[in-house]
Amino acid sequence: MKIDNPEEKAKHRVRQLIWMYFWLLLLEGALRKWIVPQLSNPLLVVRDPVALAIYFFAIRARIFPRNGWTIALASIAVLTIICTFVQLLPYIAPKSIALVAGYGFHANFFHLPLIFVIARVMRPEDLRKLGWWVLLILIPMSILLAAQFRASPDAFVNRTAGGEGEMMTATLGKVRTAGPFSFVIGVVAYYSLTTGFLLWGVLRKGTYKNWLLAAAGIALVIGIAVSGSRSVVAACVVVVASLAVVVVLRPDMVNRFAQVLMVVLVLGFVVSRTAIFKEGLNVLTTRFTEVAEASETTVTGSVIGRLVSGFSEPFHVLDKAPLFGFGLGIGTNAGAKLLTGHALFLLTEDEWSRIFLESGPILGLAYVLWRCLLAVRIGWLCLRAVSLGNVLPLLLFSSTCLPLINGQFGQPTILGFVVFVTGITLAALHNAEAQLKPPSILPPVKAAARVRSRSAYAERLHGSPTSGPVQSNGALDR
Repeated sequence: MKIDNPEEKAKHRVRQLIWMYFWLLLLEGALRKWIVPQLSNPLLVVRDPVALAIYFFAIRARIFPRNGWTIALASIAVLTIICTFVQLLPYIAPKSIALVAGYGFHANFFHLPLIFVIARVMRPEDLRKLGWWVLLILIPMSILLAAQFRASPDAFVNRTAGGEGEMMTATLGKVRTAGPFSFVIGVVAYYSLTTGFLLWGVLRKGTYKNWLLAAAGIALVIGIAVSGSRSVVAACVVVVASLAVVVVLRPDMVNRFAQVLMVVLVLGFVVSRTAIFKEGLNVLTTRFTEVAEASETTVTGSVIGRLVSGFSEPFHVLDKAPLFGFGLGIGTNAGAKLLTGHALFLLTEDEWSRIFLESGPILGLAYVLWRCLLAVRIGWLCLRAVSLGNVLPLLLFSSTCLPLINGQFGQPTILGFVVFVTGITLAALHNAEAQLKPPSILPPVKAAARVRSRSAYAERLHGSPTSGPVQSNGALDR
């Protein structure tokens, strides 16, 4: 279909680039591990040119976000970069500062405006198509995870980024399978996203074919079992647990949930009979037990303790950070490699601790607060959408809410999934809002006064033109 309007043509280009961003997010790890391992370091920023092109066409389409969120983010970014140069100039060459701070800017700030661009251009048909691909890809991805699980830790399929070293082990000589991603965190993000789309497809009858839902459901269960990762289990459980919110806000959907439960029980019974599931479940339960014993607590207590520590421990380093911080990007692995030649954590592995130490107590807190407030705002809009009958935003956001607040943005896969999934969450919110409450998006149209001398036919023929729609960033602007 030919598009003549320049702005619509630019929007179409933005959508194409968003799809490219998604495919690179899935293939980035495979490129770094197996195809061109010698380019592992440059490929850390392989999606940056795509993001830049998206911003270029978004400006041409007049949809680049100019709201309070992006203005506040830009202000924090500029001040953080200035403070980084002020702090490091006496010790490090300006070129090295620029490289390290540039990667820190990439990690903390550069990709986040994409959230609002994705929300402005992704249509309902785009989200449905995206979910179809997400579910379909899950099938070969789970087959790959099973192959990695069965292979030895030093096998080719278990190579790490750069082609050197081995994947982290789970227990009983098995690795924490990473699929096509550089690290297991990619599996965590993808499988939780898939859980959201799978539940949406089951609850919203007719969205996807039954064969796809059944195959994806089986692949999901097997993939979780052979992942060897507690985080994969926890992330998928969070998405499933969000259904409790749906039941509370929409009791009329209880009957549909009963049907879903029956399907899950049948699929679970079928999958539980397979040898690969039994072996994977044994490794997974052993992993949970060993960690609980090492921390001298219960399995549930170890999971909760790990979650709570990510929010509490950073405040112990807050008073140890210089006022201007140690410098943007220094706490990332890539920043450390630019400075020392080795990929390591110069400051700390925890995300909030890294931010506080890099940016200082004032700007660090401001940046963390920005992320928390955005999560709270989107979460509230998701709850409102559920009350109106739209469960997709909540299912999607439950898979990315915690990483948005506390995920390690220095790791490109985490950053990419947070930006992409948060963006499509807002797109699902905006699409539903436009369908359910058009007056909140468009200004009211005043009826034109009828000219007395006109007949009814002339009135219909020469009626006054209405004003065009006003651009908006949707509910997030309110």
